[in-house]
Amino acid sequence: MSRTCQLTGKKTVSARNVSHAHNVTPTWQQPNLQRKRIYVPELKRWVRLRISTRALRTLDKKGLLRFLKDEGLTLKDVT
Repeated sequence: MSRTCQLTGKKTVSARNVSHAHNVTPTWQQPNLQRKRIYVPELKRWVRLRISTRALRTLDKKGLLRFLKDEGLTLKDVT
């Protein structure tokens, strides 16, 4: 399973560590992903997703179906 948010598409990015002596080494920055069960009251069922914490905050505000509609996705795209 890739380290990608199922809703926003956030994924791992490459970066550089720069030391005090200006030695540059490659590194990876991982998104903060959580596995969550989200209840969808419109469908009266639970959905299991792997999402970023930023997307989780947006879900609290909007709800899953409205979030998917704004992103142009359907429930089948993310499950």
